[in-house]
Amino acid sequence: MENSRRGFLRSSLYGAGFLALRSLATGIPVSILANPHSARADVPATCGPSPQYLILATSGSGDPLNANVPGTYEDAGVYHSQDPTMAPTAMTFGSRSLKAALPWTQLSSSILARTSFFHHGTYTNGHGDAPKVNRLMGAVKRQEMLVSLIAKTNAACMQTVQQQPAVLSRNLITFAGSVLPTLSPPNLQAVLAAPTGPLAQLQTLRDQDVNKLNDLFKTTGNTAQRAILDKYALSQTEARSLSQQLLSDLSAIKGTTRQDQNIAAAVLIKMNVTPVVVMNYSFGGDNHGDTGLAGEAKETLASTLAITDLIARLSQPAYNLQDKVTIAFQNVFGRTLKMDSHSGNPDGRNHNATHHCSVFIGAGFKGSVIGGIELNSSGNDYRATGFDATTGSISDSGDVPYEQTLGAAGKTLGAACGVPASVLDDQITLGKVVPAALV
Repeated sequence: MENSRRGFLRSSLYGAGFLALRSLATGIPVSILANPHSARADVPATCGPSPQYLILATSGSGDPLNANVPGTYEDAGVYHSQDPTMAPTAMTFGSRSLKAALPWTQLSSSILARTSFFHHGTYTNGHGDAPKVNRLMGAVKRQEMLVSLIAKTNAACMQTVQQQPAVLSRNLITFAGSVLPTLSPPNLQAVLAAPTGPLAQLQTLRDQDVNKLNDLFKTTGNTAQRAILDKYALSQTEARSLSQQLLSDLSAIKGTTRQDQNIAAAVLIKMNVTPVVVMNYSFGGDNHGDTGLAGEAKETLASTLAITDLIARLSQPAYNLQDKVTIAFQNVFGRTLKMDSHSGNPDGRNHNATHHCSVFIGAGFKGSVIGGIELNSSGNDYRATGFDATTGSISDSGDVPYEQTLGAAGKTLGAACGVPASVLDDQITLGKVVPAALV
């Protein structure tokens, strides 16, 4: 089983002709390596202007992420952890002054400037419905998942090794109807960092391709083609440095923690294996009996620290991915916000089908809070509101009603990842792109 999994990993990571790996080694675009006589490949018609890689953290556990973000502290009926590390702290988004748990406010100003807190419903409280939520509860055509639609659209634009998302944690993710395997960080480490693995070959691949193109362009190339190597080709020193950096990072993987997933995701994207990586961060998990909400506090702090770690990793000079990767946190459902829905008990939370908050971070987003909460019709808990797409302000008479908030979240994430509006409108049947969340 282990050998077959590693065989699958090798075939997936190397790709046909090692093109993506050779591109990583040389700095020369895949299109030129595949067709050296073409100095520029045609951009596929479905490509947006700035396609983004996507790292999605998702889970079927249901998660109290929604309880501690800006937009859930303004009503006195919402209960929170009394742990000092979760103290309600002021935040400002444009003209809106809100409060959130302290860990969110401790993200750097540069991260918060491109973070959107998007309140919506998921319309289910069943753990097993996580795949349905990833399909936007049926709003994506042909029962495709949103992440797979994004991957399928952007793979050709980014010329990745594979179209399919890479799944680093135990999430049921499908692509064109097939369930994708879990590729754990330790297994990725074993394949990529082996003495005969692809990262150990970077300098050799670099020299082979640069020499081959140099010989070709000297004899048959035009002026523009002869300039390609000067424009694109990495030096031997750069190729060696990149290989050493990625191998060093992989050597730090010890298991499947958030930090281990961060390393694996960054390496997979840098190697241009896939447009989408799926993993899992907990912000408290399925915390029905969480005494004093202590687990929620601990996990929220750990996850916000891991966000900082992930973005720092993507921003390293060897990666330079800070403006090319969008990060999203979205789960199957949120947790109860009013104690009445937890039998009046402050120790833990129950499932909440009507309110969740996705968190989106990336160059396509601006610091924003979209929508918010209000009491449901029975008054025993809170649900997400409708909102105005232009301003993001709460409005049940706005152009995004509560019933379309999940679809709107999905379309907005797709837009930020560079999926063209024509594809989003054709493939997602509910909701609309929310300009208030986007730059």
